[in-house]
Amino acid sequence: MDQPLARASAGITHAKAGRRPSPIIRSFFDEATFTASYVAHDPVSLAGAIVDPVLDFDLSAGRITTHSAEAMVAYVESEGLSIEWLLETHAHADHLTAAPYLQSLLGGKLAIGLGITTVQGIFSELFNAESNFSCDGSQFDYLFSDGDDFAIGDLECCVLSVPGHTPADVAYVIGDAVFSGDTIFMPDYGTARADFPGGDAAQLYRSIRRLLSLPDDARLLLCHDYKAPGRDRYAWETTIGAERMANVHVREGVTEIEFVAARNARDATLAVPKLMLPAVQVNMRGGALPPAESNGKRYLKIPLNSI
Repeated sequence: MDQPLARASAGITHAKAGRRPSPIIRSFFDEATFTASYVAHDPVSLAGAIVDPVLDFDLSAGRITTHSAEAMVAYVESEGLSIEWLLETHAHADHLTAAPYLQSLLGGKLAIGLGITTVQGIFSELFNAESNFSCDGSQFDYLFSDGDDFAIGDLECCVLSVPGHTPADVAYVIGDAVFSGDTIFMPDYGTARADFPGGDAAQLYRSIRRLLSLPDDARLLLCHDYKAPGRDRYAWETTIGAERMANVHVREGVTEIEFVAARNARDATLAVPKLMLPAVQVNMRGGALPPAESNGKRYLKIPLNSI
């Protein structure tokens, strides 16, 4: 077992055994984008982190609102939490991040995986970003590398690089909980697509196998749910063991060759996400909007015949 994974596994095991605190987790589900966001906090110090928050965006009107983020603020304030981190699992293609708005009200460091620099390089060219746009990740307060450790109060945390969906994907192991972003979904729905620029199905398979090497009883918190056929409720929490035994795309026994063939075939049938072009050009900036133009207004670009 590689070193970061071994440390993450040990941390989960110790938290389960009561030797380390486990996070208290509150989820917030945005049905408009099928996104699950989280506030996780240390029950002792009340230090907390926000994971993958959503900024409400009406595409047809080009209007941004903060109702979803305000619900998180109300929860944080009602619980008396101190936010230390705003954690992005990747540069999302399905929603705009509310991290800067939340940071302005609650504080904390905005962090993402080091792979964001690759994403910025790809999409700054696609959107013909302004000449002073930097592709070094400096729009974020902290860039995590694989195996980095950090803390939320007394909670011990570890970062695992899990690229494949995008080059920037990371999973956050916080106590006995794993926040896996878009890498994997509920067992009856499968896995993330791998056909975005910089994505790779074989890399995604290896990243998922890495996650599935964590302890079976680790809590797994997902970023999305789309309700698999036959299921009438949204769900976004499961366990590593449930995924390993029953995930319809990548359960135990599915080979990399089988997965890549099935994943690529399925991806070829999928439409571009409705908010991909607005979302990525904001999220690659750490949630900042593009700079205002000469009339004082900000614009989101739609590159034609480019995707």
